Amino acid sequence: MFTRTSLHLVLASATAVCLTGGALTLSVSTASAATPAKYADDFNGDGYRDFVASELGGGSVTVTYGTATGPGTTVKTFTQATAGIPGTPGDAGGYSDGFGEDLATADLNRDGYADLAVADRTEKVGGKADSGAVTILWGSKTGLSGTDAVRLKVTSAKYQAFGSEIETGDFDGDGKADLAVANGIHTVYIYRGGFAKSGTTGKVTKHSPAVNSDYVLEFTGLVAGKVTKDKATDLYVLGQGYHNDKMTQDAWFLRGGSTIKSGKATVLDASSPDYDPTGVVADFDKDGYGELAVSDTAYNGGAGSVVVWRGGSTGPTTKYRITQSTSGVATAATKHDSFGYDLSAGDTNGDGYPDLAVSAPEEKIGSVKTAGGVHVLRGGKSGLTGKNSQWFSRGTAGVPGAPTEGEMLGLLVRLRDIDRDGDKDLLVGSNSGLDTTSLLLPGTKSGITASGAQDVNMGVPFPQ
Repeated sequence: MFTRTSLHLVLASATAVCLTGGALTLSVSTASAATPAKYADDFNGDGYRDFVASELGGGSVTVTYGTATGPGTTVKTFTQATAGIPGTPGDAGGYSDGFGEDLATADLNRDGYADLAVADRTEKVGGKADSGAVTILWGSKTGLSGTDAVRLKVTSAKYQAFGSEIETGDFDGDGKADLAVANGIHTVYIYRGGFAKSGTTGKVTKHSPAVNSDYVLEFTGLVAGKVTKDKATDLYVLGQGYHNDKMTQDAWFLRGGSTIKSGKATVLDASSPDYDPTGVVADFDKDGYGELAVSDTAYNGGAGSVVVWRGGSTGPTTKYRITQSTSGVATAATKHDSFGYDLSAGDTNGDGYPDLAVSAPEEKIGSVKTAGGVHVLRGGKSGLTGKNSQWFSRGTAGVPGAPTEGEMLGLLVRLRDIDRDGDKDLLVGSNSGLDTTSLLLPGTKSGITASGAQDVNMGVPFPQ
């Protein structure tokens, strides 16, 4: 899943070519034979999922290690000042640090411990400003550390912003975790597994949309998931499209397989593009094909919406849109609600259909502006609908606190079984303590509830 990394940030075919001049391959015989980690975010291999969150805007990454009952007390923060992690905090002028602006997790070297890829599009490499870098922190019995951290190999170039977006998945379907990395100049690199702590990887390919005088796609996000019924993970590239100088919000599909192929591109919003969209892939209608749910917060004067692009046997098919005007969805659609700002998928009521948490951080609660809240939309045979949806805010009975102007509850949301009781819980971040505290809405067999809701000392984790 692609996640937002800041509050607001101001296609026809693809070419796949092997990266030359430094591409390294790792033979099967040298890859680790250990059983890969059960969870893509179990960094210490104890069988419990861990929790990782980055500082808003980048600069640091904090890991909270899981226990049998949920988040534990072992917490560690990493920056580029941590011993072993390459680079130095801040950019050349010392004004910002993109370290941690995007994260991806997987057991990249198949040693039984999940690893963490950390992106920094602002990193100065080889004297070239904003060349960008992706650093891998390796898991171990004691968890993550800066020791032996390595950067992915890529030719440095001024302002290429390598690491603008990253995602993990088995994109070639060979059973090994791969890593997709987008730069700021219209290229997606896919690094095949296996990975080694020395920094070597499998084959690397580059993928770019066709660029001509009539069409350009400027990347704003990557979303990985199973769209077709084959073994490979597929990849969506979200972006701002420019069609004859008209700006749109677009998505471009890359189908996974032994050869990664360019697929359909579509316009999600022809008039008001979301400059920092987020998305997730899930099979909301249980037809065996994954669907892309993607935010379009600029829709209808900023009221917002979620566009769902259905999956099919060869890739995406038709689309539909959900707004606060959809039958059954609580609260009315008004300008600047930002419905869809963040998304998270999971089955909240045990019916086998994934549901979707949809935030509206600028929603007015009573007379309180930009107080915010979050919807839970149900999946079903017809896909996502407003039927039996739920709505939570600081004005909901049982939720602690009171609506506060500017809190923007819902800047980040995550459906995840926090307490390991088998039910999905809902973590909600806000403008007050986004990096360090969250509102926890407990899950039950019948769905999310405000009963027992509490503010917890933990940032919203990545991944789901």
